[in-house]
Amino acid sequence: MALVAALEADLRALSAEARRRYPAVKDGAEHAILKLRSSSSASDLSSNEDILRIFLMACGVRNTKLSVIGLSCLQKLISHDAVEPSSLKEILDTLKDHSEMAEENIQLKTLQTILIIFQSRLHPETEENMVLGLSICLRLLDNNRLPSVYNTAAATFRQAVAMIFDQVVSAESLPMLKYGSSSQTARTGSVTGDLSQNINSSESLEKDVISGRSTMRDTLSETGKLGLRLLEDLTASAAGGSAAWLHVTSLPRTFSLELIEFVLSNYISVFKILLPYEQVLRHQICSLLMTSLRTSSELEGEMVEPYFRRLVLRSVAHIIRLYSSSLITECEVFLNMLVKATFLDLPLWHRILVLEILRGFCVEARTLRILFQNFDMNPKNTNVVESMVKALARVVSSIQFQETSEESLAAVAGMFSSKAKGIEWILDNDASSAAVLVASEAHAITLAIEGLLGVVFTVATLTDEAVDVGELESPRYEHHPSSDYYTGKASHICISMVDSLWLTILDAFSLILSRSQGEAIVLEILKGYQAFTQACGVLHAVEPLNSFLASLCKFTIVLPTDAERRSFSSLVQSPMSKRSEIQVDQKDVIVLTPKNVQALRTLFNVAHRLHNVLGPSWVLVLETLAALDRAIHSPHATTQEVATAVPKLTREPSRQYADFSILSSLNSQLFESSALMHVSAVKSLLSALHMLSHQSMTETSGSVSSASSKQIGSISFSVDRMISILVNNLHRVEPLWDQVVGHFLELAEHSNQNLRNMALDALDQSICAVLGSEQFGDATLDVESKSIELKSVECAVLSSLRALYFSAQKSDVRVGSLKILLHVLERCGEKLYYSWPGILEMLRSVADALEKDVATLGFQSLRVIMSDGLPTLPEDCLHVCIDVTGAYSAQKTDLNISLTAIGLLWTLTDFVAKGLHHGSLMEKESGLNTVDTTPQQTIVEGVEDSNKPDYEARIQVVNHEKLLFLVFSLIQKLVDDERPEVRNSAVRTFFQILGSHGNKLSKSMWEDCLWNYIFPMLDGASHKAATSSKDEWQGKEIGTRGGKAVHMLIHHSRNTAQKQWDETFVLVLGGIARLFRSYFPLLESLPNFWSGWESLLAFVKNSIFNGSKEVSLAAINCLQTAVVSHCVKGNLQLRYLNSVMDVYELVFQKSSSYTGDTASKVKQEILHGLGELYVQSLKMFDDKMYMQLLGIIDLAIKQAIISSETFETEFGHVPPVLRHVLEILPSLGPPEHLSSMWLILLREFLHYLPRVDSALANEEGETQQSTIGHRASSEVSERKADSSSDKTTPTTRITSNMFAEKLIPALVELLLRAPAAEKYIMFPEVIQNLRRCMMTRRDNPDGSLWKVAAEGFNRLLVEDVKICSVGGDTDLKINKPARIRIWKEIGDVYEIFLVGYCGRALSSNSLPPAALKANETLEMALVDGLGDIVLKSTVDAPREVLERLVLTLDRCASRTCSLPIETVELMPAHCSRFSLKCLQKLFSLSSFSSETENWHTTRAEVSRISIITLMERCEFILSRLLIDENNLDNRPIPTARLEEIIFALQELDRLTIHPEAASVLPLQPYLKTILRDDNRDTRAHLLVLFPSLCEIVLSRETRVRELVQVLLRAVATELGLEKVSLSS
Repeated sequence: MALVAALEADLRALSAEARRRYPAVKDGAEHAILKLRSSSSASDLSSNEDILRIFLMACGVRNTKLSVIGLSCLQKLISHDAVEPSSLKEILDTLKDHSEMAEENIQLKTLQTILIIFQSRLHPETEENMVLGLSICLRLLDNNRLPSVYNTAAATFRQAVAMIFDQVVSAESLPMLKYGSSSQTARTGSVTGDLSQNINSSESLEKDVISGRSTMRDTLSETGKLGLRLLEDLTASAAGGSAAWLHVTSLPRTFSLELIEFVLSNYISVFKILLPYEQVLRHQICSLLMTSLRTSSELEGEMVEPYFRRLVLRSVAHIIRLYSSSLITECEVFLNMLVKATFLDLPLWHRILVLEILRGFCVEARTLRILFQNFDMNPKNTNVVESMVKALARVVSSIQFQETSEESLAAVAGMFSSKAKGIEWILDNDASSAAVLVASEAHAITLAIEGLLGVVFTVATLTDEAVDVGELESPRYEHHPSSDYYTGKASHICISMVDSLWLTILDAFSLILSRSQGEAIVLEILKGYQAFTQACGVLHAVEPLNSFLASLCKFTIVLPTDAERRSFSSLVQSPMSKRSEIQVDQKDVIVLTPKNVQALRTLFNVAHRLHNVLGPSWVLVLETLAALDRAIHSPHATTQEVATAVPKLTREPSRQYADFSILSSLNSQLFESSALMHVSAVKSLLSALHMLSHQSMTETSGSVSSASSKQIGSISFSVDRMISILVNNLHRVEPLWDQVVGHFLELAEHSNQNLRNMALDALDQSICAVLGSEQFGDATLDVESKSIELKSVECAVLSSLRALYFSAQKSDVRVGSLKILLHVLERCGEKLYYSWPGILEMLRSVADALEKDVATLGFQSLRVIMSDGLPTLPEDCLHVCIDVTGAYSAQKTDLNISLTAIGLLWTLTDFVAKGLHHGSLMEKESGLNTVDTTPQQTIVEGVEDSNKPDYEARIQVVNHEKLLFLVFSLIQKLVDDERPEVRNSAVRTFFQILGSHGNKLSKSMWEDCLWNYIFPMLDGASHKAATSSKDEWQGKEIGTRGGKAVHMLIHHSRNTAQKQWDETFVLVLGGIARLFRSYFPLLESLPNFWSGWESLLAFVKNSIFNGSKEVSLAAINCLQTAVVSHCVKGNLQLRYLNSVMDVYELVFQKSSSYTGDTASKVKQEILHGLGELYVQSLKMFDDKMYMQLLGIIDLAIKQAIISSETFETEFGHVPPVLRHVLEILPSLGPPEHLSSMWLILLREFLHYLPRVDSALANEEGETQQSTIGHRASSEVSERKADSSSDKTTPTTRITSNMFAEKLIPALVELLLRAPAAEKYIMFPEVIQNLRRCMMTRRDNPDGSLWKVAAEGFNRLLVEDVKICSVGGDTDLKINKPARIRIWKEIGDVYEIFLVGYCGRALSSNSLPPAALKANETLEMALVDGLGDIVLKSTVDAPREVLERLVLTLDRCASRTCSLPIETVELMPAHCSRFSLKCLQKLFSLSSFSSETENWHTTRAEVSRISIITLMERCEFILSRLLIDENNLDNRPIPTARLEEIIFALQELDRLTIHPEAASVLPLQPYLKTILRDDNRDTRAHLLVLFPSLCEIVLSRETRVRELVQVLLRAVATELGLEKVSLSS
């Protein structure tokens, strides 16, 4: 327990301190420590008196240190409730003794202990203890020598008083009501903030008092009696008497008054419920305060008087604020005294204090209401509120009689500005200078103004409360007050307050507003204007309302004086400006000050709130707003900030434009809020606007120049505001329409052009606003659901437009009416219904107009109808709409209109096709192959009443079919148009319609489309393309130059009629292709479609052989799209695929008669299509079709190779046809069901590689599959021979190295993808062909063919070895004879190419270093593939093949050492590197590493073969060294030979071999046994070479001797002959 530990520590300190002088205390402390150890809780400590006794004993010796320890321990015990209440008297006596000690720390400790006692459960409950505890604090309070003790004693006494009264509230079961957290209401940044804050606190206070109030009680508990005696003593002390109960002769009066003020403000329920306390308040405290207010004598010095006065006034304020309802007489006296103090000759600070109190009453709504209700509304009492307001107004008006009025006004404005920023001005009591005096006077005026504002806001707040409780209605609703309307209590109070105070407040406000310029004070005053005006409007107080409104309007816009006009005129002029630029209409110069701007905002707010009750006052408001509108739009209007700063011509946008923007927005919002006004109020507002506009119209003549800007501005203002009112009252537009539009039509007849344009714009906005309103209705509503009122509105609105169009005498009015119609259709055409026939008739009359502008406007309206208005168009108007669109399509006035109108036909059909869903759904249910052959019977059977909706739907489908064919007929006529743009657009639109909505057409409609529209369109376009003129056109004449006409250039692809029709033909074929892509299965199911397909094939063949390149390609694309799009889905009949293949084959068979650039493009497109066709329809191909495919490709290749020599020589790359063959070759692999075709495919393309013999003979060991493959290949050859027997294609082999270079990688990829059986049949043949290509290096070392073949061979072999290594030998066992043949071929390739063509100095042209490096890299890659992959993998190669491959490496490695010494010096560097690479591979094959190498049978066999070969090669190299040194005498050994010997010695040192390889070395049997038994046979190869190493120890080369020494030491180590110490 922390308390026990702390006490034990204190007791030890106490024992140590009292050890010498106070042995009794020491013994007691030690005894208490023993007692303390047996206590574990606070209750144990409280029951043990010895512990408390030792601390009291320590305090009793009156030693400073012991007393401090003792008091600290007492505080701990008391705070932990470890002291019994019975010990309180003894503790207080001890504290009383200590209070007499002079030490400061002892006195402070005593006060702390007293406070802890009052806060703990030892709180004194008896009168004796209470008096004793309080007297200790008061005794120490008299100690003025120590400020800290004095302050602590005062604070302790205050807290003790608070706790005593808290106990009174608790003992008497009273509600704890407190008014705020301090004795004075804090002031916020504005009066409205103070008001809302006080309203909240007042309301909560009132509710708590009412809920907690009971009947007054005159009986008190003991605690209540103690509090009452304490209050009486405090009151007596504040009056200058003695405190008898506290046994104190005197207390500081200010201190006593502070405590009284604290109790009054925080313990309200005590005085409101307990009668004895209320009597003390009434008779003693009020008497004290009245006396204090009347006296003028000083109390305790000059400096105490202001503070005491402040306390007195605050106490009076609390009594008036909190207890005025029960202390009527006393509060009336207090209020009269306060009001009288405002004009008595009192010190300025005293009057400021009084004004602060009065201001507080005014900003508190509850207080002011209670005061007005209890006094002003009671005939028996005086009008104290009216007196307060007049007193405040008198203070405000006194400013105009002061000598320093301007300084005071500036100071008042500064105070309001500071307050708005959160800075409060504080009165300095010592201030005596003139500046501070002015500030003090300004502070008094500020307080008076804030008080008046508080009164205004209180009236507004009380009015709002009356509206909330239902006693008053909001001004937003029309209300005609009855005689009993204002009988409510709240409303009666509000009306009485307004009648009593408005004139006084208005005089004061207008004075301050006219004299002040500060932003903050102006804002506050204008808030007061707004609040009071709105309250008057709610209360229907007409006279105050009009008076305040008129006063407010005076401050909105003020026309400048003549001097100000001249000043502004001088500013807008500059020395460099022209005379016309400086002529300013000085009458239009308006300067808006910030006060004007804020006043205008206030006026807007008032008008918004009181729009229904302004009545005749609207005229004044509108005149002000019109003047504002002119100011906003005037080029000479400005705000005061920039009016005297920069000239107009140079100033930039600044704050003035922001002010104008805000005011303009507020101006507009006022009229937008007319939707909240009553109809009668709106009509009165419209009447006022009409009156304003009419007055300006009569003053405006027909000439634009003579119309002043003021008159035009007034008319514009009226028109704009009428439109705004109309737009915001669309829900009740009918009673307002005639009044608004009548004025617009009147303006449209005016002679002034500007006014006519203004009227047209206004009519446009009005019609669109009405028809676009939500209340007008939606197109989705039925005709029956439309109300009669809305129908009449629609007719009235559009009738006004038609009347304007037909009655207009001026052309600009007719054009304007068409523009209005366009706008109406754009914005709200979907909501029209009854007006469509008239609209379409008007547009049809415009279609044939010769004026381009008129036709354009009419067509724009038609576009809007087709884009947005079709859903709302009645059914009987659709055919008219189609006819109108066709008329615009066929007109010749404007080509763009025709093209766009054709596009609108697609929009129309898109809408019409939506009605065809019924038929398409039925077909989907029954399947695509089911044709409804009896539609009429179905309709007849559906006439029953139960099926009536279905019958009506079918009738609608039939009607929509007729509309669709009507569109098709129009398009068919347009396809024959002489203008290419028109017919091409028609073709596109036609096929776009079918492509988009074909799924909604029935089969009968498709038949009609095919035979009546599609094929006739194809036939017509083909005929026109074949018979049209080929003469070149001249473009449109655009001018002359040098007397000759200049024509617009036309592209050569479109400069004849035939080329133009070719383009149309291409579009038709493209459209058919898109239809086939989307609907081929549906079309295929139609009767007689095959005949149509055959006719299409005839068109395609004719187009390919006789048409242009574009037409030919389009024809091929048409067929290709049809079959490719659907063969992958499996729903295409095989005959369509065969027919396309036959067409493609025919093109290549006619190679002799079909040549040229077009033929080349066509063949390329066919090859590309064949590849795509085969990929998509792979599963549909059989042997015959596949061989036909290969035959077509063979024809293409042979025809291309014939001319490839010239092409390759000229351009240096593969011809385009062969490129396309190479592109599709990777995708020609046969599927699983055609696996036998792999042999045919591979052998077919092997024929195009360079070779000597013409055929391959079957060698021994070939399997039966190979025989079958050759037989199948011969059958293909026979088929190709038959198909080309009548052609001139040569049968002899024609080679093309460039084609072969591209072909080899593709063949390698195909072979790797082939199944295992077919792959191993073809493996030897492919390798043979690759070998032949690799051998071309001899004749053409600079060529690329041998490189490509070598790379292909290496990749093919590496991939095959990987298959063997991963265990894929299942197929290898089946094809073992073929595998043996493969390995023989592989051995041949490596032997021939590596030995004969790699690492040699072949004759070559001067190749760049990069090419030489690439060739060497390829050679090294072959060696790596052989040494690292082939010979180290698990392969099935026979031993003889492995020996052959190792021997090949040895032969290549012997290049450097076998040459004569003279020749070695001439050998190129790459030859020696190649030889060294092969030697390194021999070492690699012979070595073994148990950590990194996987040892298997093939690896062991290769190691046994290679180790013998390596030993022989190393022995030869070592022997040659001595021979060369002898032959060279003193000459150095060639670098290549020296590098070889050093490399061999280094590798011998690093080489470790497998025991199986060591077993074949030529060593003595006993030596092998010893090495094997000792596990030292991994370096047995060194023993074989030991004689040779011994011979070259005497070599001249230092590096060689060093390496030989290393090897000889290794031999000694292997034999166990290491050097040993003889001493050991």
